[in-house]
Amino acid sequence: MRKNFGAKPWVYPQPALMIGTYDENGKPNLMNAAWGGQYGPNTVMLCLSAHKTTDNIKTSGAFTVSFATAETVVPCDYVGIVSANQEPNKMVTAGFSTTKSEFVNAPIINELPLTLECKLLKFNEDGKVIGEIVNVSADESILTDGNVDYKKLDAIIFDPAAAAYIRLGEKVGNAFKDGAKLKS
Repeated sequence: MRKNFGAKPWVYPQPALMIGTYDENGKPNLMNAAWGGQYGPNTVMLCLSAHKTTDNIKTSGAFTVSFATAETVVPCDYVGIVSANQEPNKMVTAGFSTTKSEFVNAPIINELPLTLECKLLKFNEDGKVIGEIVNVSADESILTDGNVDYKKLDAIIFDPAAAAYIRLGEKVGNAFKDGAKLKS
């Protein structure tokens, strides 16, 4: 038996994305955004309403997307519930420091070990932001054999039904391989 919930924004897993920007004065800003993800081979799409972050993206033409981790859940949640329009020092309060991206006019958050550095491609009036990934940078602490190790990254996802953050689990299969067992 199934239970119907009606129309809900419950897509699983939903990454806890951290969107980094610079304002018109070069001051870094960070917001937590659950609605977004990969849009194409080298593009991301975010669904954002009116925020300081969206103003910054329009002004700078760039942004970074980092992934919240189990270790950073408290400051990542904080920057999602506090607006930079009301709390201009929220980055300091959260304990985040930044380094300017070498590839786009946006900050890399030093405490978040995996970052997509993006150039704005399109900003729709309904708040959809599409960006081209021009570089991915990863802290060496999350690499194994030169590649990102999801266990070391320890990314969290957002559970919209329970309003909770959840740590990713264990590997259960091999993409593009396990299904081949059913081919005739």
